[in-house]
Amino acid sequence: MSRRLLLVEDEPGLVMTLTDRLAAEGFDVDSATDAHSGLAKATSGSFDVIVLDVMLPGRDGFDVARTLRQQGVATPILMLTARTLVVDRVVGLKLGADDYLTKPFDTMELLARLEALLRRAPASSGVALERYQFGDVVVDVRRAEVTRDGQPLELSAKEFQLLRYFIEHRGTTLSREALLQDVWGYTAMPSTRTVDVHVAWLRQKLEPNPRVPQFILTVHGMGYKFAG
Repeated sequence: MSRRLLLVEDEPGLVMTLTDRLAAEGFDVDSATDAHSGLAKATSGSFDVIVLDVMLPGRDGFDVARTLRQQGVATPILMLTARTLVVDRVVGLKLGADDYLTKPFDTMELLARLEALLRRAPASSGVALERYQFGDVVVDVRRAEVTRDGQPLELSAKEFQLLRYFIEHRGTTLSREALLQDVWGYTAMPSTRTVDVHVAWLRQKLEPNPRVPQFILTVHGMGYKFAG
């Protein structure tokens, strides 16, 4: 089965080149050349992954990524940019992007990163969750909203993605390395502290007693397990 990919890029030559190469690799590619049409397609269509340029006419890719996450679109996003500053990559990831590739890039690296993002799909439970409740917490996956005892909780895009991944894999022991790969899209990291920090933030917001968690459990020597 072909995988549906949305390419939001304003350089005609790059659109043509990537469309041909991605199609040859089995992707069903749709494209948009500006932020407005990209948002319209991303919110109205069903895509497996989105490749999003940062520098777009009208508004930049950061705004597009933020809007998509606010509207509950959880499709993996890989951002393309000519910017090389670390702060730009950090901003993109904080706004909800799953990976980042700096121009010029090798197409093989793009394909490898796309495959890494898509690997999360076969690993999921296969259940299309729209609403999930544990304790006094309600997760509205479609709206990307979380409430506790009826009051809205503010979660960052990455915190929400991590929580959703835990829910989709509830009862399964997940290593820090697997979480980094499937939630952050990293295949190698010098430290897994990133996972621990985000888990601590989630516990502060979701657990009745964060010091004695009952939903996001630590499996010593192995990783974490969601028991909600």
